Amino acid sequence: MSKYRFTEIVDALPASVPFVGPETQERQRQQPFAARLGANESVFGPSPAAQKAICDAGGDVWMYGDPETHDLRQALAAHHGVDAANIVVGEGIDGLLGYLVRLFVGPGDVVVTSDGAYPTFNYHVQGYGGVLHKVPYRDDHEDPAALIDAATGTRAKLIYLANPDNPMGTWHGAAAIERMIESVPDGCVLVLDEAYIDCAPAGTAPALDVANPSVIRMRTFSKAYGLAGLRVGYAIGPAALITAFNKIRNHFGVGRLAQAAAMAALRDQAHLSDVIAWIKASRDQITDIARQNRLTALPSATNFVTIDCGRDGRFARAVLSGLIEEGVFARMPFVAPQDRCIRISCGTFADNAVFANALPSALANAHKKSGDTREEEGAAAD
Repeated sequence: MSKYRFTEIVDALPASVPFVGPETQERQRQQPFAARLGANESVFGPSPAAQKAICDAGGDVWMYGDPETHDLRQALAAHHGVDAANIVVGEGIDGLLGYLVRLFVGPGDVVVTSDGAYPTFNYHVQGYGGVLHKVPYRDDHEDPAALIDAATGTRAKLIYLANPDNPMGTWHGAAAIERMIESVPDGCVLVLDEAYIDCAPAGTAPALDVANPSVIRMRTFSKAYGLAGLRVGYAIGPAALITAFNKIRNHFGVGRLAQAAAMAALRDQAHLSDVIAWIKASRDQITDIARQNRLTALPSATNFVTIDCGRDGRFARAVLSGLIEEGVFARMPFVAPQDRCIRISCGTFADNAVFANALPSALANAHKKSGDTREEEGAAAD
């Protein structure tokens, strides 16, 4: 066969993934990172109860997981005070976003998102031939009003908004999100990605309204619950929309171990509270490290801190490169002007100490590459 008969859409796409994993970089470096602070995982780990559930279920992995995720959906429904018919479980939010896009988006269909927002959503839209319309951030926040205006003007089928936001860590209060939901145009659905909502202050999440056909909300066990390696996420929405997922989802996509671990983690809210406290302490420590290096940390409602390097994207990329050379895995926003920043996941005190030791050298090297030694001299004088 001289050429595979891919679809026209697939033929036009690059063979790429939205993120380069730390494992890829470690293979390139031929050594492990000293601190893994780039993927917004929970270095604090899962609940001991979840770990026990994984061990207890280990002997049963010869069986497929329940294709209806019945017990987990029932537990989530009870936790959120909704009906199980309002919840679908999938392979993390990434997997659910793929299913949602498949439900709504065909070649030429319009989708609205923010320029620089979570790229995996864009990856799915492009994979089904959708057309992305992007609006810029406003003051390092996603701009709900601009997203609504763009959706109205383009007759978009979907609007994507993360609250709290990745990659900036900023957030809007519940009242602002409620106004946005009320303004969603007819025939459009707001995809409200709440992956980091467990880390956010009270008053960030609007009350659940599963009767509203204009919004679907995404949650995950990958962040504060510490189960990123098992890929368990869920969506909350109107029953008619949730039921539609059964038409196209991978019914065996969430395995037996993942379901058992998620149920145990959900029951252990005390551990979740501990993790949230550890995240807050780590955010404060990262903020202090930034301040000590004359950088500005943005306020964060997530398990990471975005740090403004004070210049442009080229300088920030040099800082990021320097951190990687020093053994710190980190990432940064992709799009200007947010690409003037780097993003540091919340680590343990030991992880943050590695970052604190690496940052001055990374900054010094970045200044040298830019031909500016004044900052170094000022820091030395301090």
